[in-house]
Amino acid sequence: MKEMEELKNKIEKYVPYNKQEECDKKVMLKYINDFDNVLTRDNEYGHFTASGWVVNKKRNKVLMVYHNIYKSWSWTGGHGDGESNLLNVAVRELKEETGVKNVKPILDDIFSLEIICVNGHIKKGKYVSSHVHLNVSYLLEADENEILRIKEDENSGVRWIDINNAIEMSTETWMKGIYKKLIEKMGKLNI
Repeated sequence: MKEMEELKNKIEKYVPYNKQEECDKKVMLKYINDFDNVLTRDNEYGHFTASGWVVNKKRNKVLMVYHNIYKSWSWTGGHGDGESNLLNVAVRELKEETGVKNVKPILDDIFSLEIICVNGHIKKGKYVSSHVHLNVSYLLEADENEILRIKEDENSGVRWIDINNAIEMSTETWMKGIYKKLIEKMGKLNI
């Protein structure tokens, strides 16, 4: 599948930021090699997702949603559902979850990699077993003056948060570390 090869090449070329990314990159490539359906939820063990670390023009705020399942403030993102261009997925999910219309990638390349454990939960009346998200993150910019709206079936809050408060807004221990990494990495890029 040509699309899967393109994603695999992007992940292979990605230079990990830290040990977590180094390990997760290896596992992601193993999933791609071992399974033929990692772009869809048909793979119940793990599948690709895309997230957006969405900042304002001044780079001092991040756009977050209050996620209904995890009961926590979170970045935006979602399932690839067969699409291998995960940058497009990250942008689409941002627009769907927040109502933002004008988005631009700060970087066209992958910003971060992480494998995220998802506990079993009920979604739309159906039980979803525990699995992992093979997550590819992108650094995006949006206008903080745009009108925001919630996506009721997924979140119950949308707001710009001071980037220095983003970590404490999350109640998910693993995600606090991810957000810390994203903030540090962004600072080192001087963008």
